[in-house]
Amino acid sequence: MLAGIGQRFMDFCSRFTSPFRQGTRTVETAAQLYVRGLLQAETKNMERMEEVIPEADHQALQHLLSESAWSERAVLDQVAQEANRLLGGHADSALLIDESGCPKKGTHSVGVARQWCGPLGKVENGQVGVFAALSRGTDVTLIDERLFLPEGWTSDEARCQAAGIPVTQRSFQRKTDLALTMITHARQQSIGFAWVGFDGFYGSDPAFLRALDAQGEVFVGEVHKDQRIYLDDPHPSVPPAQTRHGRPPTRLQAPAPAVRVDQWAEQQPGEAWQPVTLRNGTKGALRVEILHRTVWLWDGEEPQARPWQVIVRREIETPTEIKYSLSNAPANTPVPRLAFLQGPRYWIERALQQGKQDVGLGDYQVRGWRGWHHHLALVMMSMLFLLEERQLHHQTRPLLSGRDIRALLNHFLPQREMTLEEVLRQMEVRHRKRQAAINSAYRKQQLNE
Repeated sequence: MLAGIGQRFMDFCSRFTSPFRQGTRTVETAAQLYVRGLLQAETKNMERMEEVIPEADHQALQHLLSESAWSERAVLDQVAQEANRLLGGHADSALLIDESGCPKKGTHSVGVARQWCGPLGKVENGQVGVFAALSRGTDVTLIDERLFLPEGWTSDEARCQAAGIPVTQRSFQRKTDLALTMITHARQQSIGFAWVGFDGFYGSDPAFLRALDAQGEVFVGEVHKDQRIYLDDPHPSVPPAQTRHGRPPTRLQAPAPAVRVDQWAEQQPGEAWQPVTLRNGTKGALRVEILHRTVWLWDGEEPQARPWQVIVRREIETPTEIKYSLSNAPANTPVPRLAFLQGPRYWIERALQQGKQDVGLGDYQVRGWRGWHHHLALVMMSMLFLLEERQLHHQTRPLLSGRDIRALLNHFLPQREMTLEEVLRQMEVRHRKRQAAINSAYRKQQLNE
């Protein structure tokens, strides 16, 4: 069955011809070559793709990303539908939200700014995308994305125009706004997920949580340890006037203060923690202890507080590592189920990591809006193919990795024949480009003197 991977790849690409036929046959061919480059080339830039993939030309690939008018949305929507066929519609199907940053130099790449960059673990110059992944069990794949534009971009019309940002996308949107847009779009596509999961950045936004609740979405979101909760319904009300003088109170107040979730957890007796086995992994079973109760959340303005679930998790082997989550799951949801709902957010982190390691999610060579979105659409197409192969061989080769699949593709799909003449030709091309870059640097230096 492994020997048929080349034909399966060609059949896979043929399923995606419709989005590219909005352009020309040349666009359709270039898209297939680009996906092959993402899967076959060790280094994911277009010059290296050209060196590996027969018929590939880096200028044609650059045109595919930056200039061709094919719809990345059509590709992403098809990826989502195909992923839904594999992963959606089950009680353990989840839509997971996270962001990922890519360090970038300069000021011209669309959305670039000094902002938090996860891979570096610090504030750095870079771009940030917000991503949605569909997961079931240990299987996961990215299905949607949005590029975050800082206010320094959305307030600069000339900069947006130069980067090719559509007029409709130039208003500032928070990352939680982008996440909500993707969740809503997934529902409109009838993607079958049972709940939404996200980390503490998104869980700390009360408006985001309330918007999901209003839309009828079940969520399990991490929150920070200083999250404030009410242990009883605060029944907010306007207090009576204390004196006859002055204006009477008009704002709602809670009769008792909220408490920090970490302080509440510290006060709980040992028997309140329930042991739960989340899943079996490569390093053994993941066993945790769960603390849970119904609490109330009130934003200081709503007429009534919301009764949600708080879930506190600590790993038995590392009890000092504690995660706090809020969920609007029904109050009668069993604790093992709540623990399970809290766990899969790990998989979108893994999906983003695999996207970068296996198919060059962060290795794009484009500056503009269209190029960024085109690259990400083709990356998610490539990730879907990897998922299909892993599922196909799950029974016989349960440890099949993206690296394994890429190695098989390199064996069964054509590659450039590396004769001495081809080695020398590629070397000359690289040298010309390097020399051109050196000459350009000297010219700029002379102009500035």
